[in-house]
Amino acid sequence: GSLGLDLATAVDVTLIDTKPVPIPTTTHGPIDLKQTLGALLIGRSSTGLKGIHVIPGLTDADYTGTIKVVVYTLHQPAVIPQGTRLAQLIPLQNLAAKLTMRVDKLPHRGDHGFGSTGGLVCFTMPMMKQPEITCTLQRGREYTCIQALLDTGADVTIVS
Repeated sequence: GSLGLDLATAVDVTLIDTKPVPIPTTTHGPIDLKQTLGALLIGRSSTGLKGIHVIPGLTDADYTGTIKVVVYTLHQPAVIPQGTRLAQLIPLQNLAAKLTMRVDKLPHRGDHGFGSTGGLVCFTMPMMKQPEITCTLQRGREYTCIQALLDTGADVTIVS
């Protein structure tokens, strides 16, 4: 059978610019009642052929709200009728629940999505000081100083 579970839109939507738009689906969390499965949300292959781009996302095992698909298009306007299957959920076992990490109490997520378990960390630095800088990382009352090699071509951060 299919690896993914198709998600259908709950409403009609017209995309009029290139901004990402969250579209509610007819599916609600949790993915399974035992809350042992999360899911990777990805676009269906046919969605991209229609000029609609799905931004991948992760649905946590304890999420209880309406699952939304975030989409954008470069070819406006794009009309998406209610019931359109734009994306699919790929179930993932919650292996992180087995990890034992020292973490301060996280807020209860419930039906809140899109960053509801914490703030966003943004690091800005003038790239003229490339390639090396001393950075101080702080978590609670703990501080760690590191020498960081900066690169404008990277879209990930690796700290070791």
